[in-house]
This record gives sequence, structure tokens and C-alpha cells, in this order.
Amino acid sequence: MVGYVEGRAAGGSGPGGAASKGLTGQIGRPTRYSDPSSWKPKSGDIPTQPGVYRFRDATGRVIYVGKANNLRQRLSNYFQPLRNLHQRTRHMVLSANQVEWTVVGSDFEALQLEYTWIKEFDPPYNVKFRDDKTYPYMALTMADEAPRVMVTRNHRIPGARYFGPYPKIWAVRDTVELMVKAFPIRTCSDSSYAKAILSGRPCFAGQIGRCGGPCSQKVTIEEHRVIVDQFATFMASHDRSVITRLQRDMKDAAAEFDYEYAATLRDRIQALENVLEKSAVVLADGVDTDVFGIEEDELAAAVQQFVVRGGRIRGVRSWVVDKELDVTTGELVEQMLETAYDSDVPPREIIVPALPDDATALETWLAAMRPRGGAVSVRTAQRGEKAAVLQTATLNAKQSLMLYKSRRSADYVSRTQALNDIQDALGLDEAPLRMECYDVSHLGGTNIVASMVVFEDGLPKKSAYRKFAVNGYADDLESLHQVLTRRLSHLEDDEIAGVEEDETASAELGEDEGTAAERKRRRFAYRPGLIIVDGGQPQVEAAARTLAELGIHDIPLCGLAKRLEEIWLPGNAFPVILPRNSEALFMLQRIRDEAHRFAITFQRAKRKNDIGSVLGEVPGLGPARVKLLLKHFGSVARLKKATSEEISEVKGIGPVLAEAIVARLGSPASDPRADDEPTAPDS
Repeated sequence: MVGYVEGRAAGGSGPGGAASKGLTGQIGRPTRYSDPSSWKPKSGDIPTQPGVYRFRDATGRVIYVGKANNLRQRLSNYFQPLRNLHQRTRHMVLSANQVEWTVVGSDFEALQLEYTWIKEFDPPYNVKFRDDKTYPYMALTMADEAPRVMVTRNHRIPGARYFGPYPKIWAVRDTVELMVKAFPIRTCSDSSYAKAILSGRPCFAGQIGRCGGPCSQKVTIEEHRVIVDQFATFMASHDRSVITRLQRDMKDAAAEFDYEYAATLRDRIQALENVLEKSAVVLADGVDTDVFGIEEDELAAAVQQFVVRGGRIRGVRSWVVDKELDVTTGELVEQMLETAYDSDVPPREIIVPALPDDATALETWLAAMRPRGGAVSVRTAQRGEKAAVLQTATLNAKQSLMLYKSRRSADYVSRTQALNDIQDALGLDEAPLRMECYDVSHLGGTNIVASMVVFEDGLPKKSAYRKFAVNGYADDLESLHQVLTRRLSHLEDDEIAGVEEDETASAELGEDEGTAAERKRRRFAYRPGLIIVDGGQPQVEAAARTLAELGIHDIPLCGLAKRLEEIWLPGNAFPVILPRNSEALFMLQRIRDEAHRFAITFQRAKRKNDIGSVLGEVPGLGPARVKLLLKHFGSVARLKKATSEEISEVKGIGPVLAEAIVARLGSPASDPRADDEPTAPDS
């Protein structure tokens, strides 16, 4: 890399340097930030060439590293008015005190320098991938005089050749045992090998038939090397021609009446067949590729890698990452590949869910990591066998992300930390041991429902969940007002109005009606330590007005906006921003998502029952035909707008029955909500 030109725009710490001012509501409590306008570089001073930039804070620590094809254009995005920035980008810029840049000669050099700086400085705002476990590998120590096969988690042994990673330790050990039966090579330790060579006596593993190296006194070093090469060739390709050759040799040995050697070859063939059976066939023979599936949400992402060699899945690997800044899937893919091939050799083809903007430079960087050169193709798969493998990898990534969140939720220390962080961030007098979250759901303004979910001590308390049916037509704010009024108006005297109770908990507990009612009153009236609404500033202000009308001033309130994951407090012009890896934000997101799920489930059930009961009144129209109608038109709104001729096109629906359906549903003009064309539940 040549031709570097460096530049810097920095703020000082004294009166003449960068000004500092207190900005409340940015990270949960008043914090002092550097004013970006005091150290913002002049646009003309920033070059337009490709390069890499670093943001530093007031202590000089590098907090973010990025690259750009045009430094001036990219850096100008960070110095827009603060209100135009993504909340987390704003947080990073406000935390910074200076920006530096280095001009390079090409996109490829920018990628290399960015990778080097991220490894060197470990910036907190860059994406950090973490293995959720350390994977075992099968290793051949090819640099040794007599190479050995071993199971190891250390993939930095000089001169070693690796196969894997394997998902479980027993899987690689079983494979080693089978492979050694087919290709008897050395398995003993270096000390045992040296002792056997010096003493002239076989090593212990060789004495019991578990080691086939020169130390067993059965083969020479040269003969052993040939067997090792065959071992490596088969593991690298899973080529069935090896089995075909052994079958031919077995027949020749049997024809010459050498039955003992034929039996040995038979056992080797069976061992190799077992190895092939343990590797799932997903692509055509000879296909070498790595397939990466990604599942992500606003806060975290999970990555699943399938290592496919010779058309078979030879290894799997997964990572999880907490996203500090808002990054696109393409940017996530780029940083994921840099992590995956930090120490491993990339194959010639890599399948990813989305291409980064500078995919060409990334391919050049990956090709340079191959010891024998050759091009590397990074591409997506839209159809065919490779798309199916990508879909499977994505499904595994989804399960990995769910498991990651479940583990965090089940950890007592994490829950305690989350509750304490919520208390600090929102300025509460005590940790909110009981939190209630509310969400409103409807479909084009019809079948309006709401949910209340309860978390106690950081865990969901499903027996305390409540479902609300909102009467009449109301927007989200009015619906929220109705629900909170019904929940809190009788908080002191244990009375409940208009709540639809989920009866499954009482049935499972075997409670009688009196016991269930008493439990319902007691738990519903329990005073929450924090009320959370799904939404931003408008929803929070509507909820605050409801509490004020009810004369309730001792229950804290906040809202969690989904898109930016920002926390809004009543009367605050700026949201509270928590770090993306914060346990507090993770818990708030979980309770908000649970409220959304509970509301959607109730809304769908209510909608299904609503249209089913209406159509069920039409003579000759049973549940099966109702199902066909909804499947054909896709939504209730489209069915209401359909003419009798269109309805009669549905299988099993004649003209007379179609006329009866139209008459029962009413004409489109008679329904003020018929013009709505809902496609998904609004929350």
C-alpha cells in the first residue's frame, strides 16, 4: 500500500478548543459531549479519493473506523444537522472529538487498511463478531517428520492442515476413528513418538493397534507419508474414486486367495462409507463453497456458516454480534467475511444473503489470502440448490439468535444488571420489578385490540397477561387511552372493567371459578413499577395524559420506538439512547416484542372469528367454503369489495350463494372502511 496522505480535524480541550455542553436525553442522563461544529473539517480540506477514516474521543481513543470510495462525500454525512442523523450515529459523533483520514490508492487498499485498523484499535462502535463457542477441528501436522492426526481447537499449528470445524467434539473423534481404520496413520503424541523411535519399541497406541505411524514399527517414514497424503486427499474431496480403487484391490486380493488382506480392505471400505454417510450431501460432487446465513434485528445478528466441500457439509460455524451502529446487511456481510477468513483460507465461491457495495474489492482481498492464488467469487443465490442451502443456513442463524436471546434472558446476573440499568437510565427511585407493556393492533382500523404483558423480575409472567377489545373506531392514541383507563381506573379497589382474560392459565392450574377470579383481581391490580408503551413520543404523551386524568403520578412511564430502538419519556424533547449491547435495552426490546406478538395473535383470532361468524349466517356456507373464500381473496377487505360474479368464481360457490354472500356482507359503498386495503396488521 503506497501513496498514503493523512489529514485530521480535531477539537481541543481548552477554552479555545472544542466547546463542550451538556445535552440531556441522549444517553439516559446529562452527559458532556464535544460540539461537532467546533472540530468539523472544512469540506474543501477533505479529499475526494478513496480512503479510511478514524473518529477519536477526547481521550484519543479510536471509537470508529470506516472506509469510503469518496472521503469527502462519506464524511459529510456525519456532519449534517444532528436532527437528521440516525440516533446512534448522532451518539457516536457527539462522543467524538476529532476525525482523521488516510488517502489510499484504491478501494482494495482501503479495505485492507480498514481491516488492519479495526484489528489494531478494536473500536467500540464497529461491529464485533463473537464465536458463540470454540469449535473442534481435525488437524494433520504435515510439517512433522511423521504427520499425525489429532483433534484440536487450536487452528494456528504451524504447517498443519485443518478439516472442519465440527459442531461437536464427538463428531470429529468418530470421524478420526473411522478414517484411521481406512488410512492407518500416526495418532500418538510427539513425546510418545520420539520415545518409540529412540527405543525401537512401538508406542503404546501402536501396541494396541491404534497408531499406524513409523513408531508402530509397521511402516517406514516414506510409506507413512504416502498414506497421510491419501488421508488428506480423501478428507479434502470425499472422492468416491478412492473407494472404487479399494474395491478393485479387494477383488484382486480375493481372486489371489489373499483373504486376510481382502478383509482388511473390506474394513477400510466400510469405514470410508461410514465417513461419507456422516456428511450431508447438499450440492453436486466437486462443489466447494461456503454458505453464510444471517438473521438480524435492530440490536443483534446471528451468522451461520456452512462449509461445503465436495458437495457435502464438512463443517459449521456460527457467530453472534451486538450491533452498536445501524448497519446494512451488505456492511454486515463485509465485516463477517473479514472475521471468518481472518485465519482460514477462503474457497473459490462464497454464498451470502446480500452483496456489499465494494464486493469487487472484497473479492480481490479474499483471493490474496489463497496460498495458490485464484479468483474468489462472492455472490448471492436466488434459486436452485445453493439457494436452498442458503435458506437452511439462515434458518439455523434464526435459531441461533433466538437461543442467544434466551440465554441472556435466563441469566440472573444479566436480568439484575438490566433492571438496575433501566433504573439509572430512566432516573427511577428503584428498579422496576414489575413492568407492564401495552401495544395496540388493528387491521385497517378494524378489529382494534390491545395487549398488556407483564414482566416480573425480568421474566414474563404469562398468567398476568391481559387482552383488550377496543370498542368503536379509534386511532392508536385513543385506543391506548381507553386501555390504560380501563386498566388503571380501579387500581386501588381491585375492580376490573372490560378485560378479556386468557383462560388457559386457570385451566392448566385446575382452579375453580372463584379461585381464578380472586387470582385475576389480585394480580391485575398489582401496581406496576414501570409502564411501557409500544411507540414514540406521541404514544408516550397520550399515555401521560391518561395517567394525569386518573390522578396517578407515582407510576413511571416510557415508550420504546421500534425503528431506532429509542426510549421516550414524557415531556422530553430528546429520546434516551442506550448502547446497543445494553442488557437494559435488550430487556425493554423483549417485553415490547412480546406485547406486539400477544396483540397480533389476539387480533388475528378476533378477525377470524368475526368474519367466520358473519359468513356462517349465510345458508349453505360452511367453514370449508369460508376458508376457500378468504384464501382466494386474501383479505376480508377484498372479499367485501368483490362482486357476486367474482365470488362465484371460487370453487364450490354458485351464483345464488354468491348473491347471498354479497347481501350479507353489504355493498362496498355501505361500509365506510371498505376502501381500506390492509396488507398487514398495524401496531
